[in-house]
Parts: sequence; C-alpha cells; structure tokens
Amino acid sequence: MIHHTWLNRPTMKKVKCVHTNAEKYVVNRVLTPGKTYEVKNETEEFYFIVDNTGKVGGFYKDYFKEAN
Repeated sequence: MIHHTWLNRPTMKKVKCVHTNAEKYVVNRVLTPGKTYEVKNETEEFYFIVDNTGKVGGFYKDYFKEAN
C-alpha cells in the first residue's frame, strides 16, 4: 500500500513532458508538454508523477525525458 504515501514522499528525480500524443489514453488533460514533473516512484515501464491535477498518476515513460 505504498501508493497511499507517494504524494508525501521525497521526489526521486524530475522529468520533462515532451508530448501528449497518446495512442490509447487521453493524457493531454493532466500533462502539459514542456512542463517539468516530480517523479515519486518509477517502474520499468512507468513514471508515477504529481500531474496537473495535484494527484499522483502513472504514465508511460515515453511521454518524458529526464530533466537536468
């Protein structure tokens, strides 16, 4: 049940959204291209970030590149 505490956990790293051209899901309502997001957890396929709604959501890594 670690997902219940993700919002309050320290940020692992930051990633920048590069596009919202999703094939299957609508992500342009919660992600903004060019905006930097805080990564709260990461798996092999997903970043779990604090999105535009202020909640933690899981998104495919191909929407992002690592921010400096």
